[in-house]
Amino acid sequence: MVKQKSLRGRIDDNEPNPVDVHVGKRIRLRRTILHITQQQMAEMLGLTFQQIQKYEKGMNRVGASRLWDISRVLNVPMTFFFEDMEEGVAQQSPRMLNKDSSAFFVEEEHQSFDDDPMKRAETLELVRAYYKIPNRAIAHNIYNLLVSLSKSSSNLPTAEEPNTNGKKD
Repeated sequence: MVKQKSLRGRIDDNEPNPVDVHVGKRIRLRRTILHITQQQMAEMLGLTFQQIQKYEKGMNRVGASRLWDISRVLNVPMTFFFEDMEEGVAQQSPRMLNKDSSAFFVEEEHQSFDDDPMKRAETLELVRAYYKIPNRAIAHNIYNLLVSLSKSSSNLPTAEEPNTNGKKD
């Protein structure tokens, strides 16, 4: 029996695994939103900025304990790094690449996000503006207002819909 060398989840041509690239992009997104430089983040984690660069490009895989530390520094849950992953990326995880016919794998339900709001400039601008509000109590009230509006948005007229409740605007 010939034992194959582990590619540690890499794909053809020793390219980084798309899942690692996705996680790296999410790290970079959150770090950028918080206006933290690679150097600052590296110092908070006890690493070099080059290591942060490698994580963000997916060149180095982020271990579970390191991802835990990164989630604490960036103040997000661990799940943040895996949100909005496209099905094609998820299908290239090491588990899926090493799948053999004798193994039992549960087919995962996954929703496709063609119109990812996290990739919009408007989202980044909104988040940056929110964090620039110096009075955090006011910022929290704005947050609560947005959450409340989003929950009741089905009762509000859209820009395309005229107000049909019989009252004049």
